[in-house]
Amino acid sequence: MMFAGKRRSIWAHLVLAAGASLPPSLARADEPLFGYVFATDLLPQGAGEIEQWLTWREGKAVGKFGLLEGSSELQYGLTDNVQIAGYINYAWAEAHNDNVIDHTTLLPGAFASSAIGPIENFNQTKLTGASGEIIYRMLSPYLDSLGLAVYLKPTVGPGLRELNSRLILQKNFMDDRLVLAFNLIAVQQTRLLPANPAAPAGSDQAREQWEDGNAVQLGIAGSYRFIANWSAALELLNEREWAGLSPFSSRRRTNSGYYLGPSIHYADEHFFGTLTFLGQLPLASDFAHAEPDFVVGGRSYARNFERFRLRLKFGYYFGGQA
Repeated sequence: MMFAGKRRSIWAHLVLAAGASLPPSLARADEPLFGYVFATDLLPQGAGEIEQWLTWREGKAVGKFGLLEGSSELQYGLTDNVQIAGYINYAWAEAHNDNVIDHTTLLPGAFASSAIGPIENFNQTKLTGASGEIIYRMLSPYLDSLGLAVYLKPTVGPGLRELNSRLILQKNFMDDRLVLAFNLIAVQQTRLLPANPAAPAGSDQAREQWEDGNAVQLGIAGSYRFIANWSAALELLNEREWAGLSPFSSRRRTNSGYYLGPSIHYADEHFFGTLTFLGQLPLASDFAHAEPDFVVGGRSYARNFERFRLRLKFGYYFGGQA
């Protein structure tokens, strides 16, 4: 027993020593360590990347709900500090009687422009839009004490106009094996809503109308490279929504929710994959409705909130130097 204990101790020290000796070059400078939080790592000048996102969103307190969102992306390193990209976005959703307030069918935001009766089954696939993206890195976590970048992503689609902006911070420790990142995200969005046939004639709801909304999201994440090519991470998100395009009026806030979960990431010279699972924490708020509201058991089930999220990112890197 004493010798077995010594052998286990020797192996433990060898594993720790091997992990501590991992060279930083095993990590590509642009790989997405997280599912939802962005880091300041970019493609080098002249390099490109094909990337695929798939996000499954599941679970309301009542009824049936499922949403699969996809994005196919091509990224390019314009300079070492400027990265551009283009996306094609698409989605599939099913919903039936998932509104916790009145048990009608509440569609996810990507399908808000679709017309449906209050108790109908909904099942639809659609092209939700096209996006452009630019990221400008002002400070690098490898050359400066802190990484700093700004991000803009406009999206246009059927019944959708959206601008997603991010402030991205990154700090590296332990020879870049431990990475911490923080995002401040602002989303301004205008959606075309269908006419409501049950609304009084002549009212705004009786005809198609554009509805403005915005969200502010805070994200923090940490990733640790525990062995060559593999990292594990933890992500925390807070999403807050407002009616209208300004997030500065407390009277116009609508919903708030928190999500927490792990990520696992793999990358080699050309391929990478990141899988992230998030569960909603029982810390939600509904500011727009008196009881009954969208919060059940401390979690929000409003239009853009659900119980679980699962995101897979994978891609192929080409050109430049890995």
